[in-house]
Amino acid sequence: MGEPSVADSPRLSGVLLVDEQPGVLQRLGQLLRHEPYVLHLASSAAEALQILAREPIDLLMSSAHLPQMDGATLLALAHRDYPAITRILLTGEPDLALIAKAINQGQVYRYLSKPWNDDEMLLTLRQALAHRHAERERLRLEALTRQQNSELKALNAALEKRVAARTAELQQTADMLDLAYEELKHSYATSTELFSLLVNQRLPPSRQTNRQVIELVRAYCKIHGVDEGSRRDLGMAAALYNIGKLGWSDSMMIAPADLLHHPERERYRDYPKQSESLLMTLEPMQDAARLILHHQEHWDGSGFPDHLKGEAIPFGSRLLKLAVDFIELQRGLILERHMNSDEALVYLRKYAGRLYDPQLLEDFVQVCAAYLRDVTLGDPSVKVLGSRELQEGMVLARNLNADNGMLLLNAGKVLNGPLVDKLIAYEAMEGARYSIFIKLPDEEQGVWKKQTPTVS
Repeated sequence: MGEPSVADSPRLSGVLLVDEQPGVLQRLGQLLRHEPYVLHLASSAAEALQILAREPIDLLMSSAHLPQMDGATLLALAHRDYPAITRILLTGEPDLALIAKAINQGQVYRYLSKPWNDDEMLLTLRQALAHRHAERERLRLEALTRQQNSELKALNAALEKRVAARTAELQQTADMLDLAYEELKHSYATSTELFSLLVNQRLPPSRQTNRQVIELVRAYCKIHGVDEGSRRDLGMAAALYNIGKLGWSDSMMIAPADLLHHPERERYRDYPKQSESLLMTLEPMQDAARLILHHQEHWDGSGFPDHLKGEAIPFGSRLLKLAVDFIELQRGLILERHMNSDEALVYLRKYAGRLYDPQLLEDFVQVCAAYLRDVTLGDPSVKVLGSRELQEGMVLARNLNADNGMLLLNAGKVLNGPLVDKLIAYEAMEGARYSIFIKLPDEEQGVWKKQTPTVS
């Protein structure tokens, strides 16, 4: 590295000595010749003012008595025009009025008497210049601090603008990603419904369930205001709940679950886990996959695969269980007998508190009554009775089918005593118990309107 330049070196202190006596100036010059000062000498106030106007002066020491202008006045002018200069009064006579003027108007740092003590003189000048330099450094640092604060404010303002702009960009990017992710989820939801058609190709039309399960779940979500995310997950779960069955044989695919024997029953109990495993690798499908995993859990904890109980079962899984069983009961996939919609709902009610969430079940029944045209269970003019509760003159509200699907009695049939006895005997012979839907006379509807149908 090179030597520091002259411009970089601190300048020497400028000292101006003013006295009308050449001898005094000569003696002061000799005293200060070894000090790091640039000395300026003046024999009058006028000469001193000229030097102040053209030279950088740090300390002005003036004799009290000068021709044309006394030293106190000179110091007062210097204080007015050059307030940063340190001022000292040198007096040979104790003129109190002049000293007071120098203090009050000239704001002198100190006053010294003639003759002076050299050591005291040197110490006074050194202290005065040290004070001057300290004050100048303080002012420089204050100015630097103000400048840096100003620059810092400008930088902060610029940084805030950049941060705000960047935040806006990031938010816009995040919004776009959220939108893209929502679009991806929507695409997945649409794709799952299309894929469910492939699952249905393994089944004859009379055994296909996915479309009806999807529509039931959607109807429930619409009526009960389920949020969009849960509605989408439930829709995907309804579309693909039985994807784990694709590896089954054709005969097992159409067999009622109640008639399966070991090892087919064990394979049946494994299908929710198989379905979940196939879907868990697809991130947008993971929540739907969890609903599928637990849709065969039972309210009393006797279900599979994890024996969850009560509200530990995810809400979506409880709802999916109701929709799946309601449709599969009508397709002969749970029991050998094909039930109609009302019979399926009666069956679900029979197992409320065991297989199904009781409160959710009642909400589901109301949705079915509002959504499906063939459901009469919510009709106050229809009552469900057992065969031994039947009486002459009652009118069937729905067809009565045997467990094997054979039509026993058609809707609108008026019952008589022998017909009721035959029905009771047929039940005993078949080991069955039927739920019979009866149309109430108009005068009895008010009595039964608020009653829950009896499960036989």
